[in-house]
Amino acid sequence: MKVVVDMNKCQDHGQCVFAAPDVFRLDENGRLAYVSDPDDALVDEVEEAADVCPLQAIRIEG
Repeated sequence: MKVVVDMNKCQDHGQCVFAAPDVFRLDENGRLAYVSDPDDALVDEVEEAADVCPLQAIRIEG
């Protein structure tokens, strides 16, 4: 699984951080940071994060 975030769309709302904290986090500047190739066991959480993103900036590939 590969996670792709369109950083031009992302406005750092952080909903993905709540849905999948092992993959997404806000850095010390409040900007989104994420693991682009998380373990496949986290697919449910990543799918939830993509669903709750208000700007639909998260895409899952593979």
